[in-house]
Amino acid sequence: MKDIGVIPNWHKHNADLVVDKITRFFEQRQVSLRVADDKMADFYSEVSLAEQLNGWHEQLELFIVVGGDGTILRVARDMACWDVPILGINLGQKGFLAEIEVEQMERFLQYIASGQYNYHERMMIEASLKRKEQELGKYLALNDIVVSRGPFSRIIKLETYVNEDFMESYSGDGLIVATPTGSTGYSLSAGGPIVNPTMNLFIVTPICPHSLYNRSVIVNGSDIIKMRVDSRQVQVVLTVDGQVRFALEDEDQIIISSSGQSVKLVCFDDYSFYRMLHQKLKA
Repeated sequence: MKDIGVIPNWHKHNADLVVDKITRFFEQRQVSLRVADDKMADFYSEVSLAEQLNGWHEQLELFIVVGGDGTILRVARDMACWDVPILGINLGQKGFLAEIEVEQMERFLQYIASGQYNYHERMMIEASLKRKEQELGKYLALNDIVVSRGPFSRIIKLETYVNEDFMESYSGDGLIVATPTGSTGYSLSAGGPIVNPTMNLFIVTPICPHSLYNRSVIVNGSDIIKMRVDSRQVQVVLTVDGQVRFALEDEDQIIISSSGQSVKLVCFDDYSFYRMLHQKLKA
């Protein structure tokens, strides 16, 4: 077995205690660990985690990420180029991306030590931001790409196309383009459907639409979605996985497509998305 990498979000409560338990567990079974300290994996740095942990991926079997969904989203985006499976241990709230709760940790770590695990591939999306035919940047997301109004602005308008065919001019607080993985995130809060995360599609969901008939639209994962900002003198923001923000201007274009990269999330034989969904969403 290759080494196991451990990436904790040291800012989370009890992260040090959980990492200590993980370390002792694998040391007793003579499995080599690489644990990233707060200087090696700084979640507040603009430098990607792949750059901060340069060279690790050649020796790693998988990553154990200790934190909440936000931590896993950051690791997934930064480490997608490494193609190393990720196992999440939840220190957050709902934890839809984390496979393990802390209370169950030892049983599942035993599966890891004995090689009794698998993984699901999750699609990622890529957003290209264009301003007057100039590309300002590309952004990778596991959950969603969101275009929304700023904190003090009025209703915004987004002209939306699929494969260059006009779909809708959305007026309201904004628009979410989510992956199936992101269907249990912001999209769900905005009234979007829950989708099995192994599917290949986009969910287009308006945020507080200024209309009685606007609802979510399911778009094929091979299609290309384009949004054009049509909101003069209004603050508009592009947000990636709720973590990366970029101020937009009138007539900016956001072009969204499926990424060539994907994320491998570790799972076990008794995994069921629908059972997990019931457990997470029950009152």
